[in-house]
Amino acid sequence: MAAQNNAPLPDGLEIAGYRIVKKIASGGFSIVYLAYDGDGNAVAIKEYLPSALALRQPGELIPVIERKNLPVFRIGLKCFFEEGRALALIAHPNVVRVLNFFRANETVYMVMAYESGHSLQEHIARLNAKGSKVGEAFVRQVFTEVCSGLREVHANKLLHLDLKPANIYLRTSDGSPMLLDFGAARQTINADVPKLTPMYTPGFAPPDLYSKAAALGPWSDIYSIGASMFACMAGQPPQPADQRKTDDKMEPHYAKLAAHYSPELVAMVRSCLELDPLARPQSVFALQKVLQTPIPEAAPVGAAEKLTGQLRTLVGRLGAIGRKKTN
Repeated sequence: MAAQNNAPLPDGLEIAGYRIVKKIASGGFSIVYLAYDGDGNAVAIKEYLPSALALRQPGELIPVIERKNLPVFRIGLKCFFEEGRALALIAHPNVVRVLNFFRANETVYMVMAYESGHSLQEHIARLNAKGSKVGEAFVRQVFTEVCSGLREVHANKLLHLDLKPANIYLRTSDGSPMLLDFGAARQTINADVPKLTPMYTPGFAPPDLYSKAAALGPWSDIYSIGASMFACMAGQPPQPADQRKTDDKMEPHYAKLAAHYSPELVAMVRSCLELDPLARPQSVFALQKVLQTPIPEAAPVGAAEKLTGQLRTLVGRLGAIGRKKTN
């Protein structure tokens, strides 16, 4: 069945002790609301409502699901519930905090702490509109913290699998990043044959997600971190991984980055974006080590090529360290 637009819950609705204020985001998989709990604290509530499987008309609360779509809807609902339960165990400043999850209206809701801010994608777009670039110090600071949150996620035997600037939220209060919208349990529905298949975002998804036979692991998220850093630096996503397999056009882009960013940072982004999973750094710890080193002064003319080679060797060694730590 074709995807359809679902009506959000009405403003002011009381549900499970929360009062819906307004819809703040929606997509093919869910609707997110701003709400208040019983103590007047602002929260974000994400409602599982895949538009290709369920239809809710204005004024209704319970979606209509065709009988043929019920099995797939229920599998997705279970995945959504398990995602909420897993994330609720993580308490880290760089990972969205899940406060509660509950069943109502024949679906599931995930309650998260709400903080004002904007996505990294919005930040990049604003700078692009001004003709400006994201500074190296900003990239290093933000992604050092992103890596910190992701290490906690991986330590809890979870993967994000949908890392991209749109899912990195920058708090208004201090500019610190927070990982949102995990894709490990997220599924998308094929419109022609309703079934659950892995979701991925072209440009940010690793080649691992395009192959049913490929193993997924921390290295999969590391590709997406590299893609997100590249998007900050280049102002656009890298070439999609499936296209790179047949006609890789990334080399000229790396050369352009070298004119504005340190060889260390460019070499690390390049290593993260390796198509071969084993050629990437194998742990987030390896990335943090590079990101936390001081930004070097400009290299002497003629030394850049030699330095880049040395840095590739360094990143390779860090990857080896990461592999030993994960084994």
